[in-house]
Order: sequence, then C-alpha cells, then structure tokens
Amino acid sequence: MSSRDSGVLRRLRSTAATTAARLATTASRLSGRGAGGMIGGLVANAIDPTIMEKLGRGRPTVLVTGTNGKSTTTRMLAAAMRSKYAVATNDGGDNMDAGLISALLAGKDATHLVLEVDELHVPAVADRLNPEALVLLNLTRDQLDRVGEINKIERALRETVDSHPDMLVIANCDDVLMTSVAFDTPNVVWVAAGAGWIGDSVSCPRTGGHVVRDGDDWWAVKPLPDGRVFRRPTPTWTVTDDGLVSPHGRSALNLKLPGRANRGNATQAIAAAVEGFHVPLDAAISATEGVDNVAGRYSTVRLGDRDIHLLLAKNPAGWQEALSMIDRSADGLVIAVNGQVADGEDLSWLWDVRFEDFEGLEVKASGERGTDLAVRLTYADITHELLPDPLQAVLACPPGRIEVLANYTAFRDLKRALSKETERG
Repeated sequence: MSSRDSGVLRRLRSTAATTAARLATTASRLSGRGAGGMIGGLVANAIDPTIMEKLGRGRPTVLVTGTNGKSTTTRMLAAAMRSKYAVATNDGGDNMDAGLISALLAGKDATHLVLEVDELHVPAVADRLNPEALVLLNLTRDQLDRVGEINKIERALRETVDSHPDMLVIANCDDVLMTSVAFDTPNVVWVAAGAGWIGDSVSCPRTGGHVVRDGDDWWAVKPLPDGRVFRRPTPTWTVTDDGLVSPHGRSALNLKLPGRANRGNATQAIAAAVEGFHVPLDAAISATEGVDNVAGRYSTVRLGDRDIHLLLAKNPAGWQEALSMIDRSADGLVIAVNGQVADGEDLSWLWDVRFEDFEGLEVKASGERGTDLAVRLTYADITHELLPDPLQAVLACPPGRIEVLANYTAFRDLKRALSKETERG
C-alpha cells in the first residue's frame, strides 16, 4: 500500500470514529442511559486507537491530577482560561481515556484543552497529548483495590515529569509526595496550597527517611542519594485565609465554594492560568470566584420543605475535608456510603475518618454499605438511624436544611433520585 493510500485510510478511519462516536453519544442521551460522557469516547477509540492524539494535535493542553480536587480545580482552571481562550474540558468528571476523547470530540473547535486525568492514566495521556502544563494537587491513600499504593503512583508521575522536561509543572509544595514528583524539574511553579491530611506522607518516598514538620516547613531527615536535602521548596504562590499571595502581590479571593481545600485548588488553578498561559491575574481570579458547583457537588436542591446541601467524598482525606464543611446547625445530616467498584469495595478506610463531632445533629446512616457505616458511627458514639435508601433517609430528616455527605455512586444515585422527585413536584 502506498503512503498516499495509507493516509487516505487513516483519514477515513478517523472520520468513521468521529461519526460513530457522535451517534453513540446522541443515542445514549436520547435513551436516558447516560449523559454520553463515556460512550462516544469508547466507540471512537475502538475504531481508531490514535484518535486522542489526532484530536489533541496542535492544541495547547493542561492536565490536572491528584487524589482529591481534580474536578474542582479543572472547573476553576477552565473558567480562568476561558477569559482568554476557547476551551474544551471534561467537566463531567470522566477522567479516563474514553471521557477525555469524548471531551475532545465535543470541543473540536476549541483552541485549548483543560483536562482532569485519573492519576493512573496520566503517563499514557501525557505521552499522547504532550501537554504544555501539568497541575499536581495531592497524593493520599485512595481505593486500594483499584489504585494500589500511592508510592507506586508517585514514581509513575515522577517518570512522566522526567520524560517531558519542557512541560510546566504547577505543584503543591505542602504535599510531600507531589513535591517528590516535581522536585527535579527546573520548569516548576511551587504553590503552597495546603495539606489538611498528612497521614500518608510521614516518610520520604525516595529514601524512606522520616519527614519532620515544623509549622509550614517540612524536611526528610535522610538525605537523597546525591546528598541533597529533601525539603519543602519555597513557594511563589500561597493561599491565605482571605486571599492569595503571588509574584504580583496580595490579592483577595472570595470563592463561592466552601472549605480551605477549595482555596488551595483555586490558587493552583489561577497559578496555572497565569504562569502557563498568560491569563491576566484579575481575570483568572474573577472567573474562579464564579464557580458555584462542580457536577452538582456543593449544590443545594430544594425538595418540598427541605434544602438539601450535597457534598461528595471518596477517601479518608476527602472525607475529613468534607466533614469540616458540614453546617453543624443544620436540621439533619445524611451520610451515605456504597461499596461498588467505582467507590472501592474495601471500606476499611471508614475507621480512619473522625466522625466523633456530630453531637446534637440528627444523623442518618445510609447507602448500600450503610450497615458498615452504622457500626463505625456506633463506635464513634454518634446517635444515628440506619436507613439504607438515601432518599428515604433525607425525607426522614426534619424539615429545613439537610446536609448530605456521600461517596461516589451513592452521590450519583441520590442526585438522580432527587432530580426525579423535584420533577414530580
């Protein structure tokens, strides 16, 4: 076959992949089976395994990864980038190959790409898209039955950074593991974004030496093989209680999203937009401040005489942060836990989360694994009622403001159930 015929065949394959993907996405939405965030990408990749590279070619790309905060940071960064560019992004949170391809297909006319990527998929995606920038948020223990040990992920991300020396890295210097990932690259912007959970970074991932903490500073007692001290780098961007500090000075930051972790997410998003893509600081801050929910997370749903505030958490670090956002003056609290593949089937992490400070709140334990949760709450001495159906648990709470904290599939299913209930009036 001639090179000309080969080129024609490749173009035909790409056209077929794109057409089939659009048909599959439309069919998924019309049938009510889903939002189409995955199926189009699955179909396109099956027909043309090089479709991601083709769709991304020539478009500056920034990847966002970490255990917690990917979706929020991606939404904020996309908003900031849109103040200057046309942006395609996977704002539904579909962060593996199929979801990324679907986002590229949906945003085929965009000039820039802002993509949330699952930690395990970053190496392959970076090789396929050759990103301009990579945002490193945090690394903590997640779903062990899917993700495995975090030191293995740290090594894979470190190799990715090493193999893309021209890529700008925006890294959280308060996170020991992400600091290790970016420690050797000269092309790095250090952000003091905070680290509320430090239980998974008590030792240096490179030497195993103990990590000592003194206020904001930290260092490993054992030097690296080349003699260097592994220590917290000096940040050029820092999140504060009322704003952020950058090379441009102090700036106010008034987010609609709650929690200090989201202030850290916002600071890394703004730093990436400003340092990597020359978005004006004021425009980046303003756009970030406008984000009020992320795929329904942090949103409030009105159902009859109840205002239901929805929070999502997926691992010990995320749960501890989300628990700090709960309004202790609410009229009820529903905690819903499933144990499906997407959640992680091993729920032993429940014992790492501090549930001990909900005295005075009417608490409902719910979800497919509500019994596991109920046992944990019992040992935490939290009075509660076990109601497996999260919607029924919400309706069993008194009228008023109801706080809901759920893991991935429990959150997804409850959101669908609430949508159906509100449609019924």
